[in-house]
Amino acid sequence: MSVALRERREELELVAAEAERARAGAGRLVLLRGATGTGRTALLEAAAEQAEAAGMRVLRARCSPDHTSVPFGAVFQLLAHGPGFDSAAGEEPDPPGTPPHRGRPARLWRLLRSYAADVPLLVAVDDVHLADESSRRWLVEAVRRIDRLPVLMVVTERSQYDIDPPADGLVHALSPALVRTRTLAPLSADSAAELVRSALGRPVPAEWVDDCVRAGAGSPLLLRALLDDVGGTATEDAPAALPDNCAALYPGSYAAAVSWWLDSAGPTTTEIARALAALDDDEEEDGEEAEDSVSGWGGHGDADAGLLARMAGADPARVPGWLTAMTGLGLLRPGPGGRPRYAHPLLRDAVLSSWSGALRQAAHHRAAEAMLRRGDRAEAVAGQLLRSAPVGEAWATGVLLDAADLAVRDDRSDDALAFLRRALDEPMPDARRSVVLTELGSLEYATVRSTAGIPRLAEAMRLPGLPRDRVRAAVALGTALARRGEARTAIDVLRGLENEHLTGHPDLVRTVQTASALLSDHDPGTRREVYRWLRETAERSPRLVGTAGQALLVRYEATAGLTSAASAMRRIRALLARPADPLAEGFLLGTAAAVAQWADQLDEAERLVRRGLAGQRPSLLHPMHLALQNVRVDIAAARGAYAELLADPGVLSPLGGRPDPANAQAHALIALVETGRTEEAAALADGFDLQNPYDSWELNRFLYARGVLRAATGDPAGALGDFLECGRHQSARDVVSPVVTPWRTASAECHLALGRPRQALTLAEEELRLATVWNTPRVLGRALRVLGTATGGRRGLELTDRAVRLLRQGSDGAPRGTAEAASDGDGTVAPGGEPVDTELIPALIAQGRRLTAAGERTRAREALREAAERAERLGAVRMRAAAEAALREGGARRAATARTGSGSLTASERRIAELAAQSRTNMEIAELLHLARRTVETHLTSAYRKLGIRRRAELGAALTDAGSRSGPSGATRT
Repeated sequence: MSVALRERREELELVAAEAERARAGAGRLVLLRGATGTGRTALLEAAAEQAEAAGMRVLRARCSPDHTSVPFGAVFQLLAHGPGFDSAAGEEPDPPGTPPHRGRPARLWRLLRSYAADVPLLVAVDDVHLADESSRRWLVEAVRRIDRLPVLMVVTERSQYDIDPPADGLVHALSPALVRTRTLAPLSADSAAELVRSALGRPVPAEWVDDCVRAGAGSPLLLRALLDDVGGTATEDAPAALPDNCAALYPGSYAAAVSWWLDSAGPTTTEIARALAALDDDEEEDGEEAEDSVSGWGGHGDADAGLLARMAGADPARVPGWLTAMTGLGLLRPGPGGRPRYAHPLLRDAVLSSWSGALRQAAHHRAAEAMLRRGDRAEAVAGQLLRSAPVGEAWATGVLLDAADLAVRDDRSDDALAFLRRALDEPMPDARRSVVLTELGSLEYATVRSTAGIPRLAEAMRLPGLPRDRVRAAVALGTALARRGEARTAIDVLRGLENEHLTGHPDLVRTVQTASALLSDHDPGTRREVYRWLRETAERSPRLVGTAGQALLVRYEATAGLTSAASAMRRIRALLARPADPLAEGFLLGTAAAVAQWADQLDEAERLVRRGLAGQRPSLLHPMHLALQNVRVDIAAARGAYAELLADPGVLSPLGGRPDPANAQAHALIALVETGRTEEAAALADGFDLQNPYDSWELNRFLYARGVLRAATGDPAGALGDFLECGRHQSARDVVSPVVTPWRTASAECHLALGRPRQALTLAEEELRLATVWNTPRVLGRALRVLGTATGGRRGLELTDRAVRLLRQGSDGAPRGTAEAASDGDGTVAPGGEPVDTELIPALIAQGRRLTAAGERTRAREALREAAERAERLGAVRMRAAAEAALREGGARRAATARTGSGSLTASERRIAELAAQSRTNMEIAELLHLARRTVETHLTSAYRKLGIRRRAELGAALTDAGSRSGPSGATRT
């Protein structure tokens, strides 16, 4: 049986039975109905062959739209080859008034009867719906008369739900007793799969067969055409995947078959099919499983049918029925959310392939208007505008900008970029265009990096606009230039704006000056020049520099070793209490957060970071946006939240768009070292070429981090080089305080490892002097520890004891800042801060070593075991190993530390677990702590494992129960 005749046995049996009846003198009509491509013609030909084999004479006619203007054209085809045709047909139409029994129809009927008198007839008419009207009337009348003749009439007729209602069928006016009707169904999937395998004649992968079946959509026509195109490409050894587009098919039989199918359906149905394909194509581009697809298609039921009707200019009442019918035929399938989609991308592409770009854009324009009227989301409407030509109306601009704003808020930069770029194609005033260019340039720079976005920002600066908008554009352009190492050019841009366009706007002038000061951090020479001017101006008139500028001066004095933490925080809090201009508030909050973090006021710093980021529009380049993010990373590092630091995979890659290392990568490098992942740390460090880097403060932070790595991997000489280079760069910026990078203590430890105690002692004493000025437990404790190690002997033990006492207050929450606990003997007192385990653990190790050297082994074991337990809780593998090594060197075996239970939780895990126990959702915790949701989930998973629980509801009891069994340090003693 041929490809087209699978699953047609019942129809052939029906024709055979009716042929037998006709040969007995009782004729009838057999009507074979079906959609385009279901094999009506092939079935009719098989029926004719079957009748000829049974001794019947077959009269054939194939109707065509090209012959509808010729009266009796189809009948002439049937009778043309018999005797007497010429006289029966006649050359001219019957004159008016010709009696029915003498007219042409009567003559043709008598001719048919004469043929039937000789031999039984099978009259086969293909595509009768395309027959001329005269032939249709003649055939209907003939059916009424053949019931007593040896004539079987078998007719095929297209029967498909089209958008334009079809004309009445051939049998509309006939009695059902005169007609036997069969409607051809699409091929079943099993039958179609069998056809694919048999047509190729060799084994093929099941996935490939399934693809062919879906692309064939149950239509023998489409399936046969597809197999013609791909039959030579599929083999068992090298299965060729069925392509998603017709351009990959040769010779193109499939696309031609789909085009014929569309032509048969009529122009309106074709437009609907193409509109659906265009929307379906949108879903493919946006991702079919995306929760917030911008196409706007699906999930609206009849409203979606209305959208299709609007795109195609069709009757909306007919479209739902067409979608249902096409799904039944197999051309469409329900997709995600139940929306109809083409059965295979190749089928969709074939429908679209003959549609011109201009017509497709016009359809998307109509879809956007329809979706706007029905109240769809801005992103859905804008998704259609992305695929249309410029509209030239204000509503289109507004929709695109609203959609961009939503995409920015949802952190979908790619979508926001697409909407903003498309918005520029629409007309808008220069002032508004400047605002759009500023946001677009900022996003392009942030996502593509390098020079991307800078031309947009430069264009925004050239356009007229409101002074505030011009300041935003200048700050964004300056930020981009400074990050490229062009800090002086960035400041020139800001100064040019200040001198030319901000007369009469003192608040904006102060904002520009503050931005200049902050951007000068990227260039040592410029920084000194800018801060000298800032200090001199503030001394003459503090109002001229504003609250943000004064906060920057506090920050400068903190890093220059000119103020204490207590004094700095008093001044910062006073500045925060004053009213601030909205444009300047971000600078104030970011600066205040940095100072608070240095002062060990981590919770306060975290609140300032959240407040600052909440006031920032992330799509606008702003120096304080990155600064706030950096402070957030600094806070995590100060707490020893190593898992949090390493949770973002982008942090571990040097290919994140920046040629030079960033602050986050410096902290990640140290976190990898502390967690024992030194090979990964080395790979991260080697990913940057520091031969000719931009001379930024982030480079200094990375040099310090690389020094930590080298020291941890047994290269004290290489580490010393990095630490000293970091120090040289810091000093060139007037950054001498150890609040940023303690390069002196790190260098001192390297000197000790290299056998140079004198150089180590000099550096350690200088560090203690500077730490005493700042006067916080973290910097003082670190300086005392290293000085104690460098000093040695009884004096060294006293110094490390003082370091431990001071740091223990911060980590254990004891009263802080008391002279009894923290006095250095000269009356200076370190103000209280927050937990500083990252410094207490090495101080305990240093104390334990000094106690071992002094012969106080019992106290040494206690200190070292405590250090090991704290390191275990923190996840600090390197420090835990150092504590255990010191225990072994002292002849002791450290007690097992808690690897499970509440005591085993890291600081970050405990903080997140406690919030989760308060019934906060993961998203709420992420927003509260300003973390990625994935980070929260990772920490909670680890906490569940350590606590031995499976459900969130068990957290409260597990934390309370385990806490009651914990020792003084919070760890379970064994």
